[in-house]
Amino acid sequence: MQVSERFLALLEQQLAQFTDRPDLRSLVVYVALPSDSGEPSLLAIGHWPSSLALPSRRPDATPASEQDTRRWLALRDGSLLLGALRIDSQCWPWPGDFRQRLEATAQCLTEALKLDLEQQRLGRQLALRDDQLKLLVHQLRNPLAALRTFGQLLRRRLDGDSSNQDLVDNLLAEQRQLNRYVDAIDQLTQSPALPASASPLQPLLLPPALNNTRQEPLPQVLEPLLERAAATAALQQRPWHPPKGLPDLPCPAAAISEILANLLENAFRYSQAGGPIGLHCSEQSGEIQLTIWDGGPPIPAAERDTVFAKGVRGSTGQALAGSGLGLALARDLAESVGGRLELIVPASRIDPSLSEAGNGFRLTLPAAARDPAAARSN
Repeated sequence: MQVSERFLALLEQQLAQFTDRPDLRSLVVYVALPSDSGEPSLLAIGHWPSSLALPSRRPDATPASEQDTRRWLALRDGSLLLGALRIDSQCWPWPGDFRQRLEATAQCLTEALKLDLEQQRLGRQLALRDDQLKLLVHQLRNPLAALRTFGQLLRRRLDGDSSNQDLVDNLLAEQRQLNRYVDAIDQLTQSPALPASASPLQPLLLPPALNNTRQEPLPQVLEPLLERAAATAALQQRPWHPPKGLPDLPCPAAAISEILANLLENAFRYSQAGGPIGLHCSEQSGEIQLTIWDGGPPIPAAERDTVFAKGVRGSTGQALAGSGLGLALARDLAESVGGRLELIVPASRIDPSLSEAGNGFRLTLPAAARDPAAARSN
């Protein structure tokens, strides 16, 4: 069993506090190791004073001269023996204050050893998962490359069949997006771990490889999403209502694409089967408003303030697969580019032409969010 340098430093500090005890001959700390016999074996890892020769193992027998003054305090986690503290002193029983200090030291070392061993266990577990993730990313590239190859061959065979060529072009576009995700995962596995002081309440954002601020025209950003939505609606046999028009204005492409992709996925997954879904676009006071709306059922009033929280899923979707991350990611991405995402129920509050029974998730992009120069000048 290996212990960390931090634990050894703490151990040395704990033992050094007994320099004021002239009646104390030595202290030795052991950790328990498994053995073939089933009985734990003790390995010495620290001692006081520093001039003491460190034994490699717990001695099988105690010299007669020390039998009356050598004592052991177990370092236990419940019924599990983690180690032991050996005390050689010139007196027994120990005075009350001396006993309390020894027991407090043993308790401190026990808790520190528990944390140290748990950290090592988690480190090994994370290393194993990281290796497995790298392997999966590596293996994913093979079928993705095959999909691209077959798609390109199919497109050649459909030369002149524009309607079917468009379908193949959409498949190839989705394959490219999958490749971007795989590249981002690959870069993530190569990134250093977050510092221990990182806040657990940081926004839920995309990895740096995907979370860029490149500006592209809004129609260009939404075109693949609208085609995907139309295909999904056709498969689910439900009405799809695309926007009547899109302003040709620049927007942060990566963020807008991910936000609307998540909102559309939620709408198709959780709204009533066969009900309408659409994307509504409007401009008001220099702001662009993009609303993904559905025909219901409406999200219950008690859940509308919490539905954007990380890991929270609405009651209407509990029976379906999901992680509860889509809306949290969408809202954090919106705020990261200076916009906002809100739930409007019913959707007809946004525009009378929208559903009077369903939900509207409205993304608002002010001019500063679409124009980096404007944002810098404010």
